[in-house]
Amino acid sequence: MFILFLKTILIYTIVLIAMRLMGKREIGQIQPFELAITIMIADLATIPIAEKDVSMVNGIIPIISLLIMHLLLSFINLKSIRAREIICGKPSILVFRGKIDEKVLRKERITIHELEEKLRGANISNLADVEYAILETNGNLSVIQKPNKRNAIPEDFHIIPEYEGLPYDLVVDGKILHDNLNKVNKTEEWLRFELGKLKLKPENALVVTLDGKGQIFSQKKEKNK
Repeated sequence: MFILFLKTILIYTIVLIAMRLMGKREIGQIQPFELAITIMIADLATIPIAEKDVSMVNGIIPIISLLIMHLLLSFINLKSIRAREIICGKPSILVFRGKIDEKVLRKERITIHELEEKLRGANISNLADVEYAILETNGNLSVIQKPNKRNAIPEDFHIIPEYEGLPYDLVVDGKILHDNLNKVNKTEEWLRFELGKLKLKPENALVVTLDGKGQIFSQKKEKNK
């Protein structure tokens, strides 16, 4: 029983490392070859755990082999456009200049109802509002609305918004994040002084953030009952 426990922990660690090395894409964003490798790694990981006669080495080597194959294919994808088209395919334009392309729909085996479902997933309820709908190689649908149906942006009114920057967490769960303080060129003394104005100590804060305009948001931790 203890050996099985150790084998499970070891295989889990190896699979976790493999997944981290494969990148940070979400399931819905991975390419078909990445999905195939992910499924195979998941299946191979269970063999050394479930089968007593299979050694750990025979279980680990296939996982490492698939990881190497994934890294090799990813490198080829980066270097060759032609290879990328062969491995990942090319995007398909389902709606072109407001007109549904029936040939492409049949090729991709997508019905009108499925197209409408994907459009609703992109917060578009009316086919008449679509200028282009592109089925990406990972299965996601990218939609470009007709100009008169798009949401207005400040540029349409010749307005230039102020620079907002990226908000940084300075305190999370009572712990000061010194790396983020350095990024915004602030010190712990400055942080304590500013929080003092709000009658709050970093140790008692659930979260403290600083946005690009220099505004502080803070929330105090609730006391444990």
